[in-house]
Amino acid sequence: MFKKILIANRGEIACRVIKTARRMGIATVAVYSDADARAPFVKMADEAVHIGPAPAAESYLIADKIIAACKQTGAQAVHPGYGFLSERASFVEELEKNDIAFIGPPTGAISAMGDKIESKKLAKEAGVNVVPGFVGEIKDTDHAVQISDDIGYPVMMKASAGGGGKGMRLAWSEKDVREGFEATKREGLNSFGDDRVFIEKFIENPRHIEIQILGDKHGNVIYLNERECSIQRRHQKVVEEAPSPFVTPKMRESMGKQCVALSKAVDYHSAGTVELIVSGADPSGESFYFLEMNTRLQVEHPVTEAITGVDLVEQMIRVAAGEELTIKQEDVKIDGWAIENRVYAEDPYRGFLPSTGRLVHYQPPVEPWADDGAENGRRGVEGIRVDDGVYEGGEVSMFYDPMIAKLITWGETRDEAADLQIQALDAFRIEGLGHNVDFLSAIMQHERFRSGELTTGFIAEEYPEGFEGAATSDHLLRNLAAVGGVLATIDADRARRIDQQLNGSIYPTGDWSIRIGERDYAVSLEEEAITVDGAILPLDMEYTPGDRMIDVEVGDDDLTMQISKTRTGYAITTRGATHSLRILPAHVAHLAEHMIEKVPPDLSKFLICPMPGLLVKLHVEEGEEVQPGQPLATVEAMKMENILRAEKAGTIAKINADQGESLAVDAIILELE
Repeated sequence: MFKKILIANRGEIACRVIKTARRMGIATVAVYSDADARAPFVKMADEAVHIGPAPAAESYLIADKIIAACKQTGAQAVHPGYGFLSERASFVEELEKNDIAFIGPPTGAISAMGDKIESKKLAKEAGVNVVPGFVGEIKDTDHAVQISDDIGYPVMMKASAGGGGKGMRLAWSEKDVREGFEATKREGLNSFGDDRVFIEKFIENPRHIEIQILGDKHGNVIYLNERECSIQRRHQKVVEEAPSPFVTPKMRESMGKQCVALSKAVDYHSAGTVELIVSGADPSGESFYFLEMNTRLQVEHPVTEAITGVDLVEQMIRVAAGEELTIKQEDVKIDGWAIENRVYAEDPYRGFLPSTGRLVHYQPPVEPWADDGAENGRRGVEGIRVDDGVYEGGEVSMFYDPMIAKLITWGETRDEAADLQIQALDAFRIEGLGHNVDFLSAIMQHERFRSGELTTGFIAEEYPEGFEGAATSDHLLRNLAAVGGVLATIDADRARRIDQQLNGSIYPTGDWSIRIGERDYAVSLEEEAITVDGAILPLDMEYTPGDRMIDVEVGDDDLTMQISKTRTGYAITTRGATHSLRILPAHVAHLAEHMIEKVPPDLSKFLICPMPGLLVKLHVEEGEEVQPGQPLATVEAMKMENILRAEKAGTIAKINADQGESLAVDAIILELE
């Protein structure tokens, strides 16, 4: 067994590998860029080596720097995590030349499966179902249009070396192909150094199912069940769960055997994932097709660990050290249900735009990387696990992936795991930048999610006009009104004591008019009861002025709420939405109707940059007439290109930014007249 390993990665996955290595008694070495000098994974490791500036191309992607760090520290092996160098065969070859073990698959498997075009050919030869498409060289946009016409729309254009949702475009027509083909090539080149693109038929009503593979160097390969990863946005996974609510035992076995056959065909060892697309329109479940094989650890691996009890990182290390698998196929079981939500630095209230910046406050629902000491420590504390790589006061940088943390919950049933997600998300406090916690909670509560009727179009279909917060019941609004009355009374009582207008200790009382949205509630606090519109509500809560998070029992409901003071009351966040409570003493509430509201300025004539990013392309010139929906500019953020379009007809009056310029959020790119 290795005595010391180096983790050629950063963030939560580096922490994840360090945790298992520490349990195994293996010393660890971290490598870090300028941006990560104070990151948690650097502190967790036994040693740390600085490898360069913040951009990954100048640090984490330079193989020579990783090898030099191994030699400097005496590390015998490298775990690549995911992303960066994890699927680069040339990196593995260089490690082998320097007698450094790679904790991952062999170069042949990486090369074969890392090329999406070649991998489809190999999958077909191995007897795996493949999606109809064109896997040859595409000369130009006209050729791409011809291929798409032959396959039949809709089609998916994909960068051959792509992954993580980058370098992918869905085309419903020739116009979409002409508009998106070159952008797909650019994203592939910028993110992966390879601009080759292939085109395949887009399966409608698709479910994204993946099979976890584990093999050793002695020819043993097993599958550890499946994960459902259908809830995606822009082909980036958002929610994952294991097992899938759609997959039957017969499907599981059929999928698993094909994936094992593919793995053996390329002499695969270590952990890997075969991604499949399944037609949700086929109730037999037999219409599943090979998408790609990820020759590395997946972001969503914790849900597999939670239901199988297998530490995948440990198995990868043992396989790399030459050990034979001690787990047989018949040993793989399914115990309970696990769900993972990816907490991203993106703002769902602004079209999911990336949101970089400082984590002014960061408080996850349980201690990250903690476990309750149970036999299956991969389930966290009482079924809640947080994998992260950030810290309060740290920065979510524009240089790397915008994921803040992974929230994993485990329960005996799917409903239990989902309910635990809702509870944990309510207690996940993040301030300083936009995040998607509300959105994740809304998904967990959604009737369609709870029914298990999932497809990769879930988000687009259920939130076609964007996200405005989770749906809220009248019951919850009444509870919020009661809580608002308590908050207002306690704060008013404190203010009177400070002003020495009230002496002694009495139970706070008060009568309030509370508006939430368009609804007004009459809330009264007396010594022995709280009433909302005349109905008594049993309420138990503790609140000290200044608290930002409180636990509340209202009747049979247990709620965690995050609160902040506003000019006219409070903003309360719970159950996937933030509610603004305007609170006024009952005897003056009627006067509020006479207040003049401030009208926001008209910004419709400006094209405003919705996120920090790089202005990749200007599609128009000054004086040009434009129509609604016409592309005006393309901005790259987090390595993803975003096309900004005209919202109305007009003429370009002035262009305020140059192509290639770095833009701040809300920067004015151009003006229309």
